[in-house]
Parts: sequence; C-alpha cells; structure tokens
Amino acid sequence: MKYPAYPKYKDSGVEWLGEIPADWVVSRIGFEAWVRARLGWKGLKAEEYVDEGYIFLSTPNIKDREIDFENVNYINNERYAESPEIQLRIGDVLLAKDGSTLGTVNIVRKLPKPATVNSSIAVITPYKRLYGFFLKFLLDSGYMKAVIQLFRGGMGVPHLFQEDINKFYIPIPELRTQKCIATFLDTETAKIDGLIKDYEELIALLQEKRQALISHAVTRGLSELVSPDDPEFGEWAKPVKFKDSGVEWLGEIPEGWDVGPVKWYFQTLSGSTPDTNINENYNGTISWIRTTDLNDMPLSCGEIFISELALKNSACKMLPSETVLIAMYGGEGTIGKSGLLTSPSTVNQALCGILPASCSSPFFLHYFVQFYRPYWMIGAESSRKDPNISQAQIRDTKFVFPSLREQQHIAKYLTQHLQKVDSLILETESSISLLNEHRSALITNAVTGKINVEALV
Repeated sequence: MKYPAYPKYKDSGVEWLGEIPADWVVSRIGFEAWVRARLGWKGLKAEEYVDEGYIFLSTPNIKDREIDFENVNYINNERYAESPEIQLRIGDVLLAKDGSTLGTVNIVRKLPKPATVNSSIAVITPYKRLYGFFLKFLLDSGYMKAVIQLFRGGMGVPHLFQEDINKFYIPIPELRTQKCIATFLDTETAKIDGLIKDYEELIALLQEKRQALISHAVTRGLSELVSPDDPEFGEWAKPVKFKDSGVEWLGEIPEGWDVGPVKWYFQTLSGSTPDTNINENYNGTISWIRTTDLNDMPLSCGEIFISELALKNSACKMLPSETVLIAMYGGEGTIGKSGLLTSPSTVNQALCGILPASCSSPFFLHYFVQFYRPYWMIGAESSRKDPNISQAQIRDTKFVFPSLREQQHIAKYLTQHLQKVDSLILETESSISLLNEHRSALITNAVTGKINVEALV
C-alpha cells in the first residue's frame, strides 16, 4: 500500500531524522517529559522479595505488547516507599536502559495494583504537549533505535544514562496529530503482532514435531516409524524386543543396543580465547567457533577467524571435521546448543567437542545430542547466576549405541524426514523477519512524518 505524504516538509536539522512536516517542531525528551530511574535500590537482594506486596517490574515484563503484571517479583511497603518518583501511573512510558534488552519500550495501559520498576527501566511521564502512546511508538522507531545505539555506553553491559535520554531529539506534531498517529499504529501493529504470534506458535509446533521424531528414532530405532515396503528402510521395520536401559530418563531401548558414558567411546576437547589485546591473533584463516555460532545444524565455520600465531600461543586446538560441538555455558537457554563440524575448526572455552570415532556415525551422535539437550541441566553446577556443565560431565554422560550400520540408517532416515520440517521452520522465520521489518518501517515513517496518517482517516 502506498501511503500519502504531507504537503510540505522542512529540514529537521537532526541527523537520521531528515525532513519533517513543515508544521512539526523538534524538541528534546527532557523538555517534553519527566525522565527518572532508580540506581541500585540500596543493595536490594532477591531474598528480600515477598510473596505478596508491590509489583516490581523487570525488563522481561515489558517486552511484549502488554506489560506482564503476573509473572513478577514483589517487594514490601518499605522498599516501595523508598522511591515514590518511580511508582507507576497509567500513561507512563517504560524504557529498558540496560543490557541485551536496551531500547525495549512499553506503556502502562492499566495498573492492576501498585507497581514500580527495577534499576534497568527508566520511567518517562509526558508533559501536556506530548502524548504517551505517540512517545511509546517514537521510542520504538528505527530513528530512535539509531539514536540509542549512538548514546549507549558501557564497556561490558550496554546502558543509557538518564541525562542522555533527556537529550534525545524528538519530532513533535500537534497533539491531535500525535493521537491520530498513535491510534493508527496501535491498530496496525496489533494486526502485525497477531500474525507474528501465529507464526511463532507454528514454529513451536514444528520444533516439537522435529524433537519428537529425533527422540523416537535415537532411543527406540526405526521399527515403529517405517513400513516393511519401504525400499530404503524396510529392513528395520521388523518388531524389536526392548530392554531396560538402566538409565531412569532413558527408559527402555532395543535389545542389542549398548549404553555407556561418552568417555568409553570418544575423546573430547575444548578450546580457549586468544588474547584479544593482540591484534595479530585475529583476522586470520582459522575458523574459531563460539556458542553464538551454533544452531543445532552442521556448520563449516564461525564468524571469527584466528591466526596461526593465536593457535600457537593459546590453548586452542584444531578439531577435525565431523566433531560434534556442545555448548557448556550460559544457563538453560544456551547449554546443550550443538553443531556438527563439516570442516576443521577451533573453538572457545565455552564449547566441548566430541571427536569422531570409528564406532559411531557423527550424524547419529549429533541427533542424539539434540535429543539429550533438555537433560544437560540435570546436575549443572556453578557458583555464578547461570549454571554450567563441564567437559568432565559430558564425558560421564551415558549415551546409547546401536550398531554402526543401524546408526547410519537412523541418521539417514532423520536427515531425509526432517528436511521438510526444517524448510518450513526457515520459511516461517523468514516471514516473521519480513513482518518485523514492515512493522519497524511503518512505525518509523509514521512518527517521523514520512507518511500522512491523518489523510487516511
């Protein structure tokens, strides 16, 4: 759809904002709203949370369309009363100012009970000339995301300072126009968000189907999955007797399959991070893989390459092709992510490589590792916030081992039957990406005056 433009424009004088409608003005957030945040909460600790009390929002609570007031922590009256300036009111705009969620924005549409925010969220209350929902969409625009990236600070965890938020330049149309834009965007983004949610639910179902097929094949074989008439896999359709595996989470497995710890069958290796202060260690020709490079699929290389010098002066080792990689650090959302090397590579210390062995199909092993992923958290230990697993724990973990020939057929069957599922997942993810791009462009063009929303009503 081609949207109408305003009749006349002028230079805003602000980088990235470009031209704005002739009757709009440019101001700063600090002139049009009250911005405040709480630093530290005087050492507030998790053990101070109470079962019933005042809602204490964190950034995960503000990431969706509606603020989540249910899955929250609670603080007592004394703590709540310490900072009356950030006690929330309907119409307040909330902006995540720290960490990976930096720039996440929402608005308080309702307030089921008294609430406040933790130190990662800034509270912004618009003055009379600024409409809260317009500000919410403005902060969610591509223009403002670029501004946030410019101002973000911190050597480790990125953050925004309150004084910087106050400096942000914002375009301001008449209040009537702001409300019209906000109403338009609230309606249109709701439609887009609904479609995205439908696609996300489809991906979840496809991933469940994928995991169920892998789990069945690598723990029970193909006898219940294939037909005797199948020209390629029919020999595995005959009935199979099962036996107790002796492993509680595994249950029964086919007779003739072995069970044993990884260390009985394989060697394992990890890696390290070459000194980042030595430029000569990087931009070489040797692939260096991190957890972020893993996506439970075969991979040939990572995004970063190190040099021969780095390989010589660090604990990095070359891992051969057909090594199965497992992520050891990062908590439940990351531990167990895997990959299968299709060419030699090195890895950092957060990954464990199970080296190929003559008794095993690397593809079967990789599928089994994918099946096992939810179980890595059993016994994961760490003194830090996120539990980790160790190379020793991986070596002691019990895997199943059919004959090599049966492993090869199971892996081949899974590869063939998962192609369609994986293609559907990729197509759906691509659709979500396009919808998010459209959503972002629509918001940005509306709040910066590139399209005339009022002409549509």
